[in-house]
Amino acid sequence: MNDLRADCTRCFALCCVVPAFAKSVDFAIDKPARTPCPNLRDDFRCGIHTKLRDTGFTGCTVYDCFGAGQQVAQVTFGGTSRRDDPASAATMFDVFPVMRRLHELLWYLTEVLGLEPARALRPAARDLKATIEALTAGTPDELLALDVGPYWERANALLLRASEVVRGKGKNRRGADLIGKDLKGANMRASNLRGAYLIGTNLKGADLRLVDFIGADLRGANLSGADLTGSFFLTQAQVDAAKGDRTTKLPPPLTRPPHWH
Repeated sequence: MNDLRADCTRCFALCCVVPAFAKSVDFAIDKPARTPCPNLRDDFRCGIHTKLRDTGFTGCTVYDCFGAGQQVAQVTFGGTSRRDDPASAATMFDVFPVMRRLHELLWYLTEVLGLEPARALRPAARDLKATIEALTAGTPDELLALDVGPYWERANALLLRASEVVRGKGKNRRGADLIGKDLKGANMRASNLRGAYLIGTNLKGADLRLVDFIGADLRGANLSGADLTGSFFLTQAQVDAAKGDRTTKLPPPLTRPPHWH
């Protein structure tokens, strides 16, 4: 999944320009869309990268483009930055969110290929993944004309089937509002937590093995000592948004965030 991980050294800081920020607990300032963050340097690097959390920019630390930034910068626009070609900026900004949606799909489809219980779905997942990879190599005009929705629908059908196979008879808590709930030590093994609201939820020591986390909001959730072994459709951004410690068990290829220490 290395190509689906953000590599800021090969990007033109698109995530620091394209999205809008709203002053909140996640961002210290308001920033309109398509406007460079005031912390962005001329070399496309963040001037406060090592102090983002301490200076009120937690939202930046949990954003994930799934590698779309470097794909747009190095492939779609051939390494030519908007500084080198100012006329390309508007098109580049339009292409970025399209590419991000495609790369997010690739992340989930790649994970399906690694789910042993769902091996019967691998041919379909592999074919769809190859189709989407071909789309990511398109020209700016081709990408802007692309309707990503149908590909998400096809992928979602596969993801749902994979989830059912892996989880078996686990509980369905899809979209559940569990904000701030005390679920310390809870047995939630093989649950469907798709799109669940887990903001500030106490999941300390909870059994979260084989859980489907796609789209779940884990901001501020306490995962200290929780066991997420075998959980799937969980992204690094979701993990980064949560709290945890050295006893939290994460599935590969996810890693323990530095701020957990």
